[in-house]
Amino acid sequence: MPMMYGFAQQRRELLEAELERLRTEMPQLGAIRVALTGGMAVGRITPETAIELVVVQQTDEPFHRRSDFWVTHLRPRLDTSFFVYTPEEYEELAETDPLLAAVERDGEVIIG
Repeated sequence: MPMMYGFAQQRRELLEAELERLRTEMPQLGAIRVALTGGMAVGRITPETAIELVVVQQTDEPFHRRSDFWVTHLRPRLDTSFFVYTPEEYEELAETDPLLAAVERDGEVIIG
């Protein structure tokens, strides 16, 4: 496999630019709080690194359909995952849900 030099910096720049674009658009779409989690939050950038966002918003949609709203409205340009919780769910699950516990421990709040 050929060795690639400068990959990490280029990938980091692409991810950060896309994250900034999302961060500026999300409040007007109803995001109350957004936290970056996963590899990007802890500075572990690889070819597979995605933008992983935990979003808190008021919604009546079932959990499995909530990310559709964000994908449809923001049309991410890089691999992006949205995990959407209501404020009540977030508060109730913050200590027991592994994803939310990781956000509390290692996440970076970008909105809210």
